[in-house]
Amino acid sequence: MKGANDAVMPVLGHLSELRKRLIISIAAIGATVVVSFIFSDTILRALLLPLGQLHTKAFNLMDGFMIKWRISLYTGIVAAFPVWAYQVYQFIRPALYKQERNFIGPLILGSFFLFIAGMAFAFSLLSSMISTLLHFFPSEIEFMPSANDYISFSTFFIMACGLVFQLPPALVVLVQLRLLRAKTLSTQRRIAYFILFAFAEIITPVSDPIVAPLTVMCPLIVLYEISVFLAYRIERRRIKKESRVAAELILESTTSE
Repeated sequence: MKGANDAVMPVLGHLSELRKRLIISIAAIGATVVVSFIFSDTILRALLLPLGQLHTKAFNLMDGFMIKWRISLYTGIVAAFPVWAYQVYQFIRPALYKQERNFIGPLILGSFFLFIAGMAFAFSLLSSMISTLLHFFPSEIEFMPSANDYISFSTFFIMACGLVFQLPPALVVLVQLRLLRAKTLSTQRRIAYFILFAFAEIITPVSDPIVAPLTVMCPLIVLYEISVFLAYRIERRRIKKESRVAAELILESTTSE
C-alpha cells in the first residue's frame, strides 16, 4: 500500500500490523465485556426502569445467562469504542495525508459522543413508548412481560438510535472523500427527511404513526442540518486551499521564467 508519504509496506507487514490491531481491539472489548458482566445486574436494573411497576418474567432456564451476556456484550463494545476506533485509525494512518489525519481524530471523538447521546435519547423515550403500548391491551388480557423479549426490544431501540446519530460523521466523511457534495445534501432535503421519517417509523413500535416517529425524527433533522453546515464549511476550506495552491504554482512558474 502506498501512503501519503509514498512509503511502501510489504503485504506481510500489513498483515502483521492488522493482527496487532485486532489483538489489541479484541483484548479491549474482552476486558470491557468482563467488567460489564460483573456490573450487569446494575445495568439491567437501569434498563428495567422504564417499565415502572411492571415485573418481567423468565420462561427459559438459560434466559438469566443470555440476558446478562447480551447486556455485557453490547456495553463492552460501546465502552471499548475509543480503543478499537483508535486501532482502526492507526492501521489506516500511513495511507492518510496530514490534513486527513487532523480530520479523523475529532471525527472519532465526535462519533463516540454522538453515539452516547443517541443511546441516552432512546432511553429517555422508552418509558413513554412502553406506556403507550400498554394502553393497547384490553382489560381481558393480562400482560406478562418476558425479560428476554424486553431486553431484546430495549437494546435494539437504544443501539439503533445510537447508530442513526452517526449521521453527521458519515455524511462528513463522504463529503471529505468527494463522494458527496454539500449542494446535493441541501437540494435533496425532502428526500432525506422522508428517509429519516421512514427510519423513525421502523424503530418506534408504537401504533401512533405520526407523533412517536416525529419525536425520533426531530433530533435527526437537527443532525442532518448540522451535517449540511459542516459539508459547506469543508468545501469552502477546500476551495480556498486549492485556490491558494494554484496561485502559488502560477507565481512559481512566472518567477522561473
